[in-house]
Amino acid sequence: MKDAFGLPQSLLVLGGTSEIALATARRLVARRTRTVWLAGRPSPALEAAASQLRALGADVHTVAFDALDPRSHETVLGKVFSEGDIDMVLLAFGILGDQAQDEREPVAAVRVAQTNYTGAVSAGLVSARALQSQGHGSLVVLSSVAGERARRANFIYGSSKAGLDAFAQGLGDALHGTGVHVMVVRPGFVRSKMTAGLEEAPLATTPEAVATAIELGLRRRSETVWVPGALRVVMSALRHVPRAVFRRLPI
Repeated sequence: MKDAFGLPQSLLVLGGTSEIALATARRLVARRTRTVWLAGRPSPALEAAASQLRALGADVHTVAFDALDPRSHETVLGKVFSEGDIDMVLLAFGILGDQAQDEREPVAAVRVAQTNYTGAVSAGLVSARALQSQGHGSLVVLSSVAGERARRANFIYGSSKAGLDAFAQGLGDALHGTGVHVMVVRPGFVRSKMTAGLEEAPLATTPEAVATAIELGLRRRSETVWVPGALRVVMSALRHVPRAVFRRLPI
């Protein structure tokens, strides 16, 4: 069960090699999280992540999970929940894609959409039902400010995150009053392996900063978390910029 400050004793990470997810797991383990499940495609990176968290004192398990195989989600995640209550599920998988290439190759664009949105819908619903059956828990969904308004530079990725964000908000409304808390996290540009080589956007942040914001959001039982917080004001303004002007902005 979570403590009086809303922090979990047990954590399930969907996307077990995500840098943001692992920074969050490290931070929570340093507080009070004792059991961690890392779900992802079997790989040396997944095992290395598990070893890193074990070295911090956590009881860590890995489980084979593929976002692109939604038919397996109920079975795979059901086995995790059958081992005991999960206080927090962190939905952290996703791919950035290559906008220029994906525009030329629709199959590649569909893979971005299926990973970031379709896979998340499946895993999110399965996790939500399990948390609701427990009667408690938090589902934390890593969205992105890219989903707030589609930009020419990354509208394929942005559209997938827009769908994910809307889904997570609706799921939170559906679960209101059930004991299950849904929190949507909207980071800006995060310095990570996924963004290596890309031009850094203003108000760039780090996985560790996102992890800090997630912890604070859990303590406050926030429904939406912006990282950094200033992006809330920036995106509120950008949403209302006329489209003809928005097209010409250097963003």
